[in-house]
Amino acid sequence: MWIAASPSCGLTCSNSSRKAPADRMRPRVVTGAAALIAMAATTYALNNLTYAARQARRVAAAGFVERRIALNGSTLNYAVGPDNGPPLLLIHGQITDWRSWSRVLPALSRTHHVFAVDCPGHGGSDHNPYTYQAVAQADAMRRFLAGAVGAPSLVAGHSSGGLVAAILAADSPEWVRGVVLEDPPFFSSVLPAAEKTFNYVGLATVAHNFLASGRIDFTNYFLQHAGIWQLFGKLAGPLQRSGMRNRLRHPDKPVRFPVLPPSVNELFRAVDCYDPRFGAMFYDNSFHDGFDHARTLQRITVPVALMHANWHHDKDGVLLAAMSGADAARARSLLRGATFHRVDSGHNIHFEKPREFLAVVAALTQRL
Repeated sequence: MWIAASPSCGLTCSNSSRKAPADRMRPRVVTGAAALIAMAATTYALNNLTYAARQARRVAAAGFVERRIALNGSTLNYAVGPDNGPPLLLIHGQITDWRSWSRVLPALSRTHHVFAVDCPGHGGSDHNPYTYQAVAQADAMRRFLAGAVGAPSLVAGHSSGGLVAAILAADSPEWVRGVVLEDPPFFSSVLPAAEKTFNYVGLATVAHNFLASGRIDFTNYFLQHAGIWQLFGKLAGPLQRSGMRNRLRHPDKPVRFPVLPPSVNELFRAVDCYDPRFGAMFYDNSFHDGFDHARTLQRITVPVALMHANWHHDKDGVLLAAMSGADAARARSLLRGATFHRVDSGHNIHFEKPREFLAVVAALTQRL
């Protein structure tokens, strides 16, 4: 212990260097806080990098297996779960695959006999552009219900899969008991309105330009030109470079971003198995050949649940969603006896808000 001497002794000792308890604790607090922040950052990154693998394990544990079936000259890849209830066909949206449903598959498999398909041009299904139009896809799903499911089914379709599900319900009510339309791009995806949508600007145009470029790696091209980067401002460049480095190091694996949440990483998970010719059909409007949105909705006679996610327009008037409020209201007005569910979620409701999606499926199942 330092003791202060009297001035007469000539010594200059002092206790001014002694730290108060709070001062002594401050470095420990800072160090501890830094450790906690580092731990939280590591946990966050680990979750972003491993969510898909963890979901795949849960889906496998629930009893799902992959199969393939040849239908009218084309092959569809699909996953099927245990037979625990009435059949349920899941039709995913664009630039993903059947695993898009992974967060809801275990729960759905406890009450339904679930069939989740890879749409033509996606995943393990054939990449044949003659099967990509909405009407052709609906016909493929009808054949799938007849050949693989073997009984009328509840059908749920997300995004472009919702458009296909609507055609299927309108054209083949003998095979569809009810239909969940999860944030489908009714009206907004048809030219000329489509030109002012995020899908047209950020994916359809990218797919079209890629096909015209002569390049062969769409994943790499998508990393450079995907519309999603417009939402990240100055961070876009570093993120794109990180993704391209990841692609170079692991060309046989999905591109992953440790700093981005699963909802964004999911956009890139299945790009490798996506045919950009599918996206180009939204660019030239051929996806909708023979498909009148309004008339299709009017012709649906089975029970319907329509789900609508969040939406807004950017400063340039581009719709950053599948449907605007006006689009959803118009679709709702054309459906007979439909239940409407406005969900506070991004476009991928079953991924971002699985409980809400499961509740809608359960409610519609009870109506059948």
